[in-house]
Amino acid sequence: MHSTRKATAAVVAFLAAATAITGCESGAATSAAPAASREPGCPTVLAKAKQAVRAAEDVNAPWSGPTSGPEAVPDRTIAYVAQTMTNPGVSGVAKGVQEAAKVIGWDVRTIDGQGTPEGIREALAEAIALKPSGIVIGGFDPGSVSKQVEQAEAAGIPLIGWHATAAPGPSTKPKLFSNITTKVEEVAKISADWIIARSNGRAGVVLFTDASIPFAKRKSELIKKELATCADVDLLSYEDIAIPEANTRTVEKVSSLQSRFGAKWTYSAAINDLYFDHAAPALRAAGRKGAGAPFNIGAGDGDPSAFQRINGKQYQSATVPEPLNEQGWQIVDEFNRAFAGEPASGYVAPVHITTADNSGGALSWDSEGYRRAYRKIWDK
Repeated sequence: MHSTRKATAAVVAFLAAATAITGCESGAATSAAPAASREPGCPTVLAKAKQAVRAAEDVNAPWSGPTSGPEAVPDRTIAYVAQTMTNPGVSGVAKGVQEAAKVIGWDVRTIDGQGTPEGIREALAEAIALKPSGIVIGGFDPGSVSKQVEQAEAAGIPLIGWHATAAPGPSTKPKLFSNITTKVEEVAKISADWIIARSNGRAGVVLFTDASIPFAKRKSELIKKELATCADVDLLSYEDIAIPEANTRTVEKVSSLQSRFGAKWTYSAAINDLYFDHAAPALRAAGRKGAGAPFNIGAGDGDPSAFQRINGKQYQSATVPEPLNEQGWQIVDEFNRAFAGEPASGYVAPVHITTADNSGGALSWDSEGYRRAYRKIWDK
């Protein structure tokens, strides 16, 4: 029995020594790991993302739109049919249309669809009855008012959309002389690139979308695809919250995400800025700082409330805004081309990223050079 105890003790001592040696070797490897981990798993993707973000954050980029076209066609009237004037994107473009129309010498009538299918149909019918020179489809699907679109076409009234279809430029079905919007592929990519670049290739991301809207779902899927190009970016959760329910569901969802992921959650992207308006109270309640993680970017219109959160560093760090006023001027220029019997310009505004460092305290993104360029084209 005594010899057995001695043998057992010897075995235990041997195993302990072996474990100690292994532990030292493991410790050496572990101590070296942090140095290696400082190199992100996507150096090529990271370099390209940083380059793209630098270009998108430039507020002094030269005008890249049209510099030639027909002179102003006189005595025209435009009807701007708005999905709802409570939508900051829709109302921002309406303001740009009114500003440009005043310069070119046209009259504009804005008709509010009040955000309901019936209201939009009635607003478009009212616009057609006015017999204007052209009609703007302001932020709604022409397919939802196909009867009225056919009536406008039969009356020879050209239609130009803003965010009316998924792609920019002319459309045959529905019949639009042009649709004014940035490219969803570019908006999605630069939103993901901002996360990759700012996190230096390491982030735990939550992505908010509204899968009931095909355009929004595609945007979020493209964001997800670009994030996946960096091995050390982890998509923690893909949250589907319908925009009309965002005010009631986002707070509860954000509280749940905080409980699940805690400090692992370092970045967020959303197909619209408004999610972060509703997320802020929950993040504040969780003890998160307004200027800290999660660092949030909105791949949306860039409405004034988003700029306020960004400027104040309150739970939103960036947005990819539409140049709303500029797009209003472009709509007027595209109508002028239609009235002159010329094709659409084909111009698509490049993507831009607004942060507290480059916003200048503004509440919207207004690029340089377009007013001067369009005045020169119209000779006004």
